[in-house]
Amino acid sequence: MTSILTNNAAMAALQTLRTIGSDLQQTQGAVSSGLRISKASDNAAYWSIATSMKSDNSSIGAVSDALGLGAAKVDTATTAVTSAIDVVGQIKDKLVTAMETSVDKKSVQEEIGQLQQQLKSVAQSASFNGENWVMAKGGDSASVVSSFIRGTNGTVSVSLTSYKFDSSATGNVLFGATASGTIDTTTGILGTKTGSNSVFSLDITNMTGGQISSALNMVQTALNSMTSMGSKLGSISSRIELQTNFASSLSGSIESGVGKLVDADMEEESSKLSALQTQQQLAVQSLSIANSSTQSILSLFR
Repeated sequence: MTSILTNNAAMAALQTLRTIGSDLQQTQGAVSSGLRISKASDNAAYWSIATSMKSDNSSIGAVSDALGLGAAKVDTATTAVTSAIDVVGQIKDKLVTAMETSVDKKSVQEEIGQLQQQLKSVAQSASFNGENWVMAKGGDSASVVSSFIRGTNGTVSVSLTSYKFDSSATGNVLFGATASGTIDTTTGILGTKTGSNSVFSLDITNMTGGQISSALNMVQTALNSMTSMGSKLGSISSRIELQTNFASSLSGSIESGVGKLVDADMEEESSKLSALQTQQQLAVQSLSIANSSTQSILSLFR
């Protein structure tokens, strides 16, 4: 039966055209944005996971920046320790020279005095972003960000690597510091007296050969302590470098994983787009045919 009130063929063609139009709009959105899932309504579960992981990845980027800051602090301290070891080595050489009875100890002491002032300058200058790891008050501590952690229960936390300062003769600072932050040349590896002298307070002007020999042992002990201090800083630097590399790899893995969840397959979307455009053209043509079929009714009244 043909009806001039109800055109079932046209309604079917129109419904098909609407469905194709909706699919075409979705495909065009995927092609233009590069995303298969760009909003929660596309796939709520995958969108939720991708959003959380993108947030975590941003935090990992912030951790990487913080690791860079920590590395700069440790590298500054390491440079200072290396320089101080070189200067103390020169003081050791001067003491060996002073063991010769014919050497003018006063002249040697003048050279040692200049080296002692250089040690003070090195310690005071080794500051980065307001923190000095080679001139600090004993008992204080510093820390650097080492990692960002998401627990299995959904909680997040930041892990820190701490470094506690010890201003004793065998500690891990060149000089101690006062409560106000100024240098304390009576504490630290170079300032704490071992016996009657420290590296910084050493004066050989009126020393006997035996006293100079004792001072030489004291300086060697300080060198050993500074070498140990350098090793501790080196281990922290290695940890930071490892964590930096891991954070970079982890960030790449998360980005890749999120991409697998929400990124559009451009080859597939391109093929789908071409097919839907063809289907749309055919649906329009079908609708046109369905609409024109009612015109045949007029021939019945001729």
